[in-house]
Amino acid sequence: SEGFFWPSYCSQIRIYFREEALVALIPFHKPTLRRKDMDAVLQTMVDERIGPGERKNAFLKQFCELIGAKGGIALRSYVDGLCCALQACELEGKAKIGASILSPSWYQSVVESMGYELLCGDIDPEHGCLAQEEAQRLVEQGCSALLIHLPMCQIPITCDYKQLGVPVIEDITQSLASEYEDRRAGSFGDLILCAFEEDCIVSTGGGAVLAYTGETHQKSVKAFAPQVRPYIELPDMNAALGMIQLATLGEQLAKRRELYALFAKSLLKTPHRIFGIGNIDFLPNGYSFCVALDSKPEDAIKFANKYQVSAKKTFTDTLAMHAGDRFDLYPKAIPLYLRALTLPLYPFLKQGEVELLIKVISHLS
Repeated sequence: SEGFFWPSYCSQIRIYFREEALVALIPFHKPTLRRKDMDAVLQTMVDERIGPGERKNAFLKQFCELIGAKGGIALRSYVDGLCCALQACELEGKAKIGASILSPSWYQSVVESMGYELLCGDIDPEHGCLAQEEAQRLVEQGCSALLIHLPMCQIPITCDYKQLGVPVIEDITQSLASEYEDRRAGSFGDLILCAFEEDCIVSTGGGAVLAYTGETHQKSVKAFAPQVRPYIELPDMNAALGMIQLATLGEQLAKRRELYALFAKSLLKTPHRIFGIGNIDFLPNGYSFCVALDSKPEDAIKFANKYQVSAKKTFTDTLAMHAGDRFDLYPKAIPLYLRALTLPLYPFLKQGEVELLIKVISHLS
């Protein structure tokens, strides 16, 4: 058209894309799915069996064998899994449930929707899970069950919740396959909850398993919502994704742990410390890399973003969001709520991205 100058227009396009490239950040998560893994899903479609069926059962068995559980149920959502867990505890109306203040904030919505009350306790600074003495206090205050969230690769190595005499629901979503000596994620609870969302170690594109470690809760788990179970159980399409990822989990964990060790070594050059267990015998699953900062997280986030690295406060969307000033109640958890920082860690990080992350971590001030 009249007045249109093509070279000038092309120059503007080049500047636009150059600016866009500069602000592109390394993403926080990438599902560990390869093109050849898609064959499992395609085969499910070819078999014309995409709803809950044989692959769902096979995935459930595979997962239970991994964590040492007796059995369980595979469901379409994380929320369904928690609802099933609470029902399996066979609690009385208006029962109290104990949890860490650094547990996901949505716990409260689910607990209250079922007519229960959620009480919070402080963490053990060694691993970030509910402290043993706090768990005991919550039981003494009338909690009929404990909901133990394992954050950011950690496991509660100093705790024995089962001795408190109430059902223990252990949420291993962020710590699946983490282990220390003879303790591993899934060995601290009576009921084991694990989600398989897009950002999880194993992803089915959504879904969760609730498993039981003994015979006590077998009947109540299998009796969960019989009228609607066909509509809330994990479809075979999703289960097929999970099966192929469980089959290669060892390979993925090795890469995650390698990156975790590299990042932890880089952090030694700073005044900050790694979040959670620092023992060299601890084998984290590499769900993410979390730093307990000795400075303002806003400054660290700005610094990381400047070098195209994603960074965010770790515990923003937790129960602590309504108790950010309660140092009197949660003296161990609130400093982490205010200052813990998460950086990307996953097997599909490119070599250049890994090198960039190492540089950023080693220069956090």
